[in-house]
Amino acid sequence: MHPLVFLARMDFTPGNLFGYIEDLQELTIIERPVRRSLKTPEEIERLTVDEELNDIERAVYLLSSGQDIQGTSVVANLPVLMRQNPAETLRRVLPKIREVLHVAGVEMQLTAAVSFLTILQEESVSIHTYSHSFLHIILQNLEHRDAGVSNAWLETLLAVIEALPKETIRLEILNPIVSKAQLSQTLQSRLVSCKIMGKLANKFETHIIKREILPLVKSLCQDVEYEVRTCMCRQLEHIAQGIGTELTKTVVLPELVELARDEGSSVRLAAFETLVNLLEMFDADDRSQTVLPLVKSFCEKSFKADESILVSLSFHLGKLCNGLYGIFTPEQHLRFLEFYKKLCTLGLQQENGHNDNQLQLQTLEQEKKYISVRKNCAYNFPAMIVFVDPKNFHLELYSTFFCLCHDPEVPVRYTMAMGFYEVAKLLNSGVYTIHKELVTLLQDESLEVLDALVGHLPEILELMTNGGENSSSESKLLSIPDLIPALTTAEQRAATSLKWRTHEKLLQKYACLPHIISSDQIYYRFLHRMLTIILTNNVLPVQKAAARTLCVYLRYNRKQEQRHEVIQKLIEQLGQGKSYWNRLRFLDTCEFIMELFSKSFFCKYFFLPVLELTHDPVANVRMKLCYLLPKVKSTLKIPTDKLLLQQLELCIRKLLCQEKDKDVLTIVKRTVLELDRMEITVDGFQKRFYENDLLDQEKERQELLLLEMEQLEKEKQQNEGRATNMSDKMFEKKRRDSKTSSALAKNVPLSFPGSSSSGTSTGKEVKKSKLVRSQSFSTQALHPKYSNIDKCPNRSAASGYTSSVSGMGKSSVLSFSDDSFRTRSTGNNGNTAFPSSSSLAASSRNSANSSDQKNNGNKDSHSRKMSM
Repeated sequence: MHPLVFLARMDFTPGNLFGYIEDLQELTIIERPVRRSLKTPEEIERLTVDEELNDIERAVYLLSSGQDIQGTSVVANLPVLMRQNPAETLRRVLPKIREVLHVAGVEMQLTAAVSFLTILQEESVSIHTYSHSFLHIILQNLEHRDAGVSNAWLETLLAVIEALPKETIRLEILNPIVSKAQLSQTLQSRLVSCKIMGKLANKFETHIIKREILPLVKSLCQDVEYEVRTCMCRQLEHIAQGIGTELTKTVVLPELVELARDEGSSVRLAAFETLVNLLEMFDADDRSQTVLPLVKSFCEKSFKADESILVSLSFHLGKLCNGLYGIFTPEQHLRFLEFYKKLCTLGLQQENGHNDNQLQLQTLEQEKKYISVRKNCAYNFPAMIVFVDPKNFHLELYSTFFCLCHDPEVPVRYTMAMGFYEVAKLLNSGVYTIHKELVTLLQDESLEVLDALVGHLPEILELMTNGGENSSSESKLLSIPDLIPALTTAEQRAATSLKWRTHEKLLQKYACLPHIISSDQIYYRFLHRMLTIILTNNVLPVQKAAARTLCVYLRYNRKQEQRHEVIQKLIEQLGQGKSYWNRLRFLDTCEFIMELFSKSFFCKYFFLPVLELTHDPVANVRMKLCYLLPKVKSTLKIPTDKLLLQQLELCIRKLLCQEKDKDVLTIVKRTVLELDRMEITVDGFQKRFYENDLLDQEKERQELLLLEMEQLEKEKQQNEGRATNMSDKMFEKKRRDSKTSSALAKNVPLSFPGSSSSGTSTGKEVKKSKLVRSQSFSTQALHPKYSNIDKCPNRSAASGYTSSVSGMGKSSVLSFSDDSFRTRSTGNNGNTAFPSSSSLAASSRNSANSSDQKNNGNKDSHSRKMSM
């Protein structure tokens, strides 16, 4: 049935039939390479090696009769053979490699150069044996026709020169180089000689260099080929370091001056860069009379006739300006500064209203060159700040700094972001002037710029908020509102991109924010965002970075209510979350909690929620918990946490008895053995745990200090609120008391101050008013423990308090409390009850005198009643 159905569906019309035939032909073409890739029996036989051969015999056999790929494999394995059996390798394998290298291809040559260098670095043989066995092979292959192979052998030789003794270098290397540096030798040979002589200059004494090397150097500097002159010019820096300052001045400097006027642009470029690198070796006369005129001519020609030097000039301009700083006149100083500013905007001038007909379209090469120039200017910006003095930054360089931070090309802004921290350090107290540019780079559209800026973000933010002694507090406060939205925007852009490493790096650096902004700002703008990232992000490193930063925020949060809320969310949304992934992140968060907080804090809030995960339905969660149990046990202290230790042991017993997953059970058994070997910390210091106990005690002290600071802030706010309310109430009460006292004074006769009175209605009213006054004073009296609260900025209540108790003894001040003061308040103390001005104090004294008169009258009438 199936073949009939297949035939019924196929269309055998002529057009379709030819289409089927073409498809079949394509299938045959696809199969042909597969057949060709198969090895014939003869080829397989040729590639087969006897298994009974040892490593040395197999290497010799493959080098003798094997294919090229097998010989390359033996050469690559040469360092291993030298470690295992150096004597047999040198006797049997190395001669075969020497024979094969004469006809070997490029791949085997490069592999041999790397293997020889590895053997030297591993010191498999002595340097004498190495020079005897390997050095001749290296020298033979230096002049290989392939430039890549020649350079590879040259790198190996230069590394060997560092380790060889002087006599061997003189006999085996220096003498052959003298002949190979002659004009009759090939171009490749002369180029190799230039590089070797630059290396040899540091290996011999000055008189040997002067007699045997410097004549060759002068000859190669005058070579007919510009490649040789360029190569030798770049080696003059190493030669100058070997011969000293005097010979450099008399021999090297004249050669550099001549090469700086060479007809080849690459030679002039090499001469300019060598001059810049050797500035420190020239004295003031040489700099002013020789170097400075050359540099000025380079700068003038760079825009007119020789743009090839422009990129190099922009790269070395910072070093050049600071190297010649002492010999600049004010006019020259200004001239070089203007030249730098011109380079910073190179390629952007056509946007400034020039006639389009007079401007030629820039080629792609020119655009790339101009971008490189501006990038180099951005790299040199810190050096130019030193050149103009940081005090003059705003006047001289701020506009240039603004242009570079807003440059249309990403590489320029990236370089500015990389050097932003250096600029901030140099500005010191004036760092607030570049705050807007920091916000701009944080909000840059390119994540590469953000990634470059984030590297030193904690240091930059600390300088921005705490920057020099002369920076005003107002500028710091104004910088924060712009900074926080920029930081949140940067994090959101990194989160929505695919570059999770930038996002992870950013979250790690945001852990510095507790030292930069307030606890409330972190709580409302950053802390909940970190929790959201832990719950929603899919990248594990990002989640862990967010978890650690969240723990840091929790560590420095100053409000207990907010801390409890965050802890509750961590336990409910992570530890008791529906997704096993969230529960795994809860264990990661607990690990960070144990790292950042004290042991008592972890035991109080997280110990039992962690143990609840021993009943988790997912094996991966239980497995991760088992790995964490030793750290959990290390947080316990005996006898304080004895009940928690019993809970831990109970959970482990349940795991041993009830665990069904084999992998988890294996880890549980291993963890039990580790827990048995652990020693639990006892309350108090022990010698073996002294450092850990001291660190934990410091963490606990800081946590208690945060609680005390929070309590002090609450009491301060309450006292300030009560002070304002009580001042209004007391003023009204005094006014009312003064009216009543004047009315009573007219009706009640005066009495002697020693008489007693109680029971009349007027006496009760006066006692009630005194009680209210004493209570008002007791609400403002502070506990001695918090007596330093008067250091807070708002001192209205504190100043009133200190002025009111100034007439009392020290012991009475220390013994203030609400109950005792209420029972022992007297008429005399009533004067000290009001933290007010002198006018209010005077009115309180008048009211107190009138009340004393009323009390005396009441006491007299009471004594007569008692006698009846």
